[in-house]
Order: sequence, then C-alpha cells, then structure tokens
Amino acid sequence: MKRVSLLVVIALLCSSFINKAVKTYNITDYGAVGDSRTINTKSIQSAIDACSAKGGGTVLVPKGIFISGAIFLKKGVSLSVAKSGVLKGSINQDDYPQIQTRWEGEERLWTSAFINAIDLEHISISGEGTIDGSGDAWTKRGRSASGQRLGRPRLICFQNCKDVSISDLTLHNQAVWCLHVLYCSKVLIKGLNISADHNIPSSDGMDIDSSDDVHITDCSIDVNDDCISIKSGKDEDGLRVNRPSTNILIDKCRFDYGHGGVAMGSETSGGINKVLVKDCVVDANNWAPIRFKTQPSRGGVVEDITYQDITLHGTKKAFEFNMAWRMVGAAKAPSQIPPVVRNIKLINIKGDVDAVGDMHGLATSPIRGVMFKDCAITAKTGFILEHVEDIDLAGLKLQVLNGESVIRKD
Repeated sequence: MKRVSLLVVIALLCSSFINKAVKTYNITDYGAVGDSRTINTKSIQSAIDACSAKGGGTVLVPKGIFISGAIFLKKGVSLSVAKSGVLKGSINQDDYPQIQTRWEGEERLWTSAFINAIDLEHISISGEGTIDGSGDAWTKRGRSASGQRLGRPRLICFQNCKDVSISDLTLHNQAVWCLHVLYCSKVLIKGLNISADHNIPSSDGMDIDSSDDVHITDCSIDVNDDCISIKSGKDEDGLRVNRPSTNILIDKCRFDYGHGGVAMGSETSGGINKVLVKDCVVDANNWAPIRFKTQPSRGGVVEDITYQDITLHGTKKAFEFNMAWRMVGAAKAPSQIPPVVRNIKLINIKGDVDAVGDMHGLATSPIRGVMFKDCAITAKTGFILEHVEDIDLAGLKLQVLNGESVIRKD
C-alpha cells in the first residue's frame, strides 16, 4: 500500500512539473487583438515578459491576424503560432528599433528583426500558423517618421543562441532575409514552408551565419534570392570575428524559385566547412541550385562541402562557382590572403537544366579538388571552367545540345 501511495505521489509530482514546464500564455489575455488592424507589440511583449518572469513556458498566438512590431523572446520563453493564427509584421519603420547585430557580414547597429531571440538557450518557435513579414508592403516603404532611410526588418533572427528549434510554420513575405541564424549552435530547423513574392529584394529563405551544428530538414522554399545561404562574415570585419559556419546538414528539402538552392557565401571571411546537402529537389527556374560565391576581398576557406542525391528540373544552371562574384563598381582591395574554395564533392546530381554552369576561380587562388561522381546533366549549353585545378570530371556525364560540353578558358 505504501508502495502504491509513493508511486501516486511521484506521478503527481511529475504531472505538476510537466504542467509547469508547458504553461501557456495566450497573448489575448494580455490585450492582443487579432483584427488585422490593432498594433499589438506591447501586448505581445507583455505576455513574453510575464512568461519569462514566472519561470518560462509557451507564448501562444491564437486564431486571428495579430499585427506587431519587433518582439524579443526572453529566457525560458518559446513561441507558438496556432493553426489559423497569423503573426504579421507592422510596416512602420519606427516599430523596429536599431540594435547591435550583424548584417550582410559586418557587425553594426542595424534594424532589429520582427522576432528576435538574443543570448538564449533551449528555446523554440513552432506551430501550424503563419508568420508574415508584410514584405509586399515593405518594398514600397523603408523610411522612419524622421525620413531617415533604414534597413528593412528580417523576419526572424536567432543571435548567439544555443539549443534552438523552429518547426512546422509557414513563413511568408519577409521584408528581407527570412530566417537568420547568427552565432548559434545546436539548431534544428524542420518542416518550414517559406515563400516570398518574387519582387521582394534580398528575400533569402535562410541565412546560416557563423553557426555550428545546424540541421535543416523537410523544408520547402520559394523566394527572390538564395533559398539557403551559408555565411561567415565579410571583408575586414568578418576576418576580425573569424568564426566559421561548420557542421551543417541540409536534407529532404525542396527548393523552388530562387537565385540559388543552397549557396556558400558570398560572405566567406570566417570560413565554411563540413557541409552536407543531400536528398533535395530543385526546380521552378531556380538560378543556381549548387552555388559558391565570394570576392577577393573576403578571404576565408570554403572546404569539405558535399552535395549528394540532388534532383534538378528546369533550373537555369546546375552549378555556379564564382570567386569574383558581383565585382562591379569600386570593388574593395583583395585581402592579404585570398579566399580559398577546395575539396568539393558532387555526388549523384541529376536532371535537366538550361546551362551546365560555370566554375570561375581566381588566378591567385584557383578552385581546387572538385570531384564529380555518378552525375548526369542534360543542358542546352556547356560547362565553363576558368582557374580550376585538380578537377575530376570522370563522374560527370553531360548531354549538351549546343556547343562543347566543357569549355576551358585558361
């Protein structure tokens, strides 16, 4: 009898702990109104603050369209958007404070994201609902009340966080980069559906920025820039920080329209290594499913990258490697040590494309050690190679309709 009583007590204690751990704070209890008109920034932030102050739990966005400016998650707080719930960004520049962050590879004071998680551990953003950045309207906006031109807000930014997950949501019409993972470790990104109108500039799907141990799986992305971009800082500031993006797995994803499928760079100064992209499909006129880009001013080593079991259909190119990407206008002086791209494996890449693509290294730093295995591409035009050494084309079968299959420019 005593044993039964003890088990009951243990069960009650466990139940109490679980209930406490998952305590929910509905934003409507703090004054939020889901009428698609009311600005709910203070109400939602109050729910977050109360949740954190009481030991943590989940802040819930219920059914409705809730307009808000920038919100900041706090210790112990996870965010959930319910099915039929929409958390939608304000289009008032003044609703997004200027904060210390990294933007386009340089640490600086810059516009906050719509949803911000800074210096936190063990947090999640999840649900079957939608987070909408109002990017369609932001393309016509971008000035504060004082008339100053400021940056558009990223949709979500995890900055200096550990043990993070974001799952199952629809992320739509980011004003600029959608999901920015900056200086983070142990990150799971799962089941996201990311889309942006094709007139929204720089609407990257995900930017993994100087982060470690990241797994991206079962996501679908259709945007107006790179679907996923792996970054590590730019030029002098990126070399100063010197923090790589490493140990990254991307699998079971679908990439529709975008300027790239999974791109390395162009911010490469801290280095990018140990990246595996596998079991993915790319179509819908995507510009360059397998993409490497940097500039002579960047420096950094991009190495040990593998793309495996990738199906392409109707993309503009299969491969794009460009170490002098967007060298227009007054380009910055080359870094003391030029960028390096080496040890790349391309395995079982198959499909039909407009052009096989191009691989442009630098005279001072050729692309080295690219290996193709079990790859087969049908294209209208061939593969352009310049400043490339130690490339193994034996495993690349090309069927090219016009001109030579492989064109060497040096």
